Parts: sequence; structure tokens; C-alpha cells
Amino acid sequence: MAQNSPTGDTRNSPTGDKYVEEAEQAAQSGKSQDAKAANLFDLRRIIGGVFVVYGVLMTILGITDSQAEIARAGGVNINLYAGLGMLALGALFIVWALARPLGEEIAEAEQA
Repeated sequence: MAQNSPTGDTRNSPTGDKYVEEAEQAAQSGKSQDAKAANLFDLRRIIGGVFVVYGVLMTILGITDSQAEIARAGGVNINLYAGLGMLALGALFIVWALARPLGEEIAEAEQA
């Protein structure tokens, strides 16, 4: 007896196997599982996320710094500036990863 597809209709899949049907749909849409996995574990996204999280923490710390802390740093609110810099760098990494996904780069390299 054939297994039901995710939609409950086994007429579209000759085997009736939902995994075969998912693989066929992925092949037709042009995105393979490898490309999805490459995009998921793209280091630009991970590094960007870490910089954004630390940037938010440093910015909050810089905003709440006392005048004594700022005076100890030579009169510069270094936590605020470092936090804003980390936010900008993290956003740059994330925009770069979203603008040019790794899955597309791998596909282009395979075609060349």
C-alpha cells in the first residue's frame, strides 16, 4: 500500500513516498537540500548574528555608563562606540549573506 503524500494525494507521486515527492519538488524549484544546508550554516550569518548580539549588549552598556566609567576610559564612551561598531559590522555580515547566498555561489562554482 502506498504512503500518503504530505497533501494526502498519492496520484502525483508514482511511488507514493513523501520523501521522493519532496525531492522532486526541490529539484523542480531549483533549490536543492545542499543549497539550503549551505545557507543555514553560512558563517557570515553566524558571525553577523554574534556581532549583532554583542553589539546590542555593548550599546546598552555604553548608554548606561556612569561619568566615572567614561572618565576612566580617557573621556571616551568606548562601550557605546564599540557597540555601535559591532552592530554595524554584524549588519554588514548579515546583509552580505542575504544578498549573495552561499547556495547560489556553490551552484555557480559547480557550473563553471
